[in-house]
Amino acid sequence: MTKGPAVQKMFDAIAGRYDLMNRVMTMGQDQRWRRFVVEKARPPEHGRVLDLATGTGDIAVLACRQRPGLAVIGADFSQNMLHEAQRRFALEAVSWQACDANCLPYRDQSFDAVTFGYLLRNVDDSLAVLREVCRVLKPGGRVVCLDTTPPDKSLTAPLVRLYFRFGIPLLGRMIARDKAAYAYLTGSTMEFHRAEELASLFRKAGFSEVGYRKFMLGTIAVHWGSRA
Repeated sequence: MTKGPAVQKMFDAIAGRYDLMNRVMTMGQDQRWRRFVVEKARPPEHGRVLDLATGTGDIAVLACRQRPGLAVIGADFSQNMLHEAQRRFALEAVSWQACDANCLPYRDQSFDAVTFGYLLRNVDDSLAVLREVCRVLKPGGRVVCLDTTPPDKSLTAPLVRLYFRFGIPLLGRMIARDKAAYAYLTGSTMEFHRAEELASLFRKAGFSEVGYRKFMLGTIAVHWGSRA
């Protein structure tokens, strides 16, 4: 059974409180990570940027504001998330589009940069999605990915795991009124690729100059790479 329909339904259900939950869960750090994503993407002036799993549009809009000449597409398969993005950023020059990251409706070598936040842990085949991203990137184009990563063994790891197991679902029930959705998101973090494993998938998909940086006690990672 594929994740797609259930994940789509879940994000449609939490769209209205998604931003507030992100701010609370990350103690306000999520916007800093998104700015780092845009900095790493380094699109050229007047280039084309695709922000996949755009959610409520933060990364797409940050790209627009940092480089006003860019053509930016914010794409997601949750219609409610796209409606929330359009409501929040009605005056921004972003083209909001519905699409599935497993089969992108764009020509080969269409974009100078592709960004995405919290996409890969919600798909069935990370490598297949990364290859599809590579297909739509121009030679020399950049991919930048923001996602959770299982914490490494450390003195703080038990506390981090307790927060993920109990704290986030509790916040989900109190703020988003959906404990089950945030219990799923917690589980998907713990079962996701470790940072070096994901970097290896980037290389296997055809990207070079692959690197990553961790944040928030090693539970968040930003990966990047270039298409040859």
